[in-house]
Amino acid sequence: MSTPALDSRTPPKMSMPGLSAVRAWWLAPLVLGLLALYVPTWLMLSRTVWVSDEQGHGPIILVVSLWLMWRKREELLALADQPAKISGSLALLFGVLLYFVGRTQQLDTFEVASKIFILGGLFLWMKGWAAVRLMLFPLLFLIFMVPLPSVLVQIVTVPLKMAVSYCAEAILYAVGYPVARTGVILSVGPYQLLVADACAGLNSMFTLEALGLLYMNLMNYKSVARNVVLAILVIPISFFANIIRVMILVLVTFHFGDEAGQGFVHDFAGMVLFMVALVLILATDSLLNLFFKRKPEAVAA
Repeated sequence: MSTPALDSRTPPKMSMPGLSAVRAWWLAPLVLGLLALYVPTWLMLSRTVWVSDEQGHGPIILVVSLWLMWRKREELLALADQPAKISGSLALLFGVLLYFVGRTQQLDTFEVASKIFILGGLFLWMKGWAAVRLMLFPLLFLIFMVPLPSVLVQIVTVPLKMAVSYCAEAILYAVGYPVARTGVILSVGPYQLLVADACAGLNSMFTLEALGLLYMNLMNYKSVARNVVLAILVIPISFFANIIRVMILVLVTFHFGDEAGQGFVHDFAGMVLFMVALVLILATDSLLNLFFKRKPEAVAA
């Protein structure tokens, strides 16, 4: 009789249902620390910058960025622990310095921008460069909630308003409306309209660029050339959408009076701006399909 051979296989490892919780024990104190830093900042912004037409998109950018990070949480935790402690420490140090200077000197741009470097530094410390690559778009998307320096806004906004006013006047005059322009003031019939910063400024272009980049991210295009082309084309799209907004306000004022143009329709024209821009982005994306064919995804056997 032959004796049965002993089973030399190693016994299966016992599953540990609490392992994921143990590996992620650091999440709670990190989240609490970040909230302690930035809740006061968000409250300050909600009373100042975010109540303006120019920066009203800030809370939306913040929520979308956090949502994009939350979508990738499982992938983040699944990454191998390969911390880049030197790079992470430098990023954290720079972010904390930005926060300190911005908080103490009341520089909103520095204070808000600091969270990009602090989050990036934390990702480097926890998981290394793979985590930064995974979270790169949500981190860069936070740039769009950083208040722009007022000097830069004024330098760029003035020629933008002049260009938008000129184009709106030329189009309306060409179709027969009694429109005249003096600088950024449009005269139509007995009414005068001042093209404000919110109607044709850098901030609205900044917001629409964020909308275009978010669209590309959700569409998950892999072609760098396609993404660059669409990102560049968002700039003239936003410019044209601003022209449409100003023309709507001029036409409403001319036909229904100054009260109609400055009331609900004025606020609604802001929604029209984004609707027109979104339609144009979708149309442009459809045209790009003719030049950039999307590669079919491999099907698992």
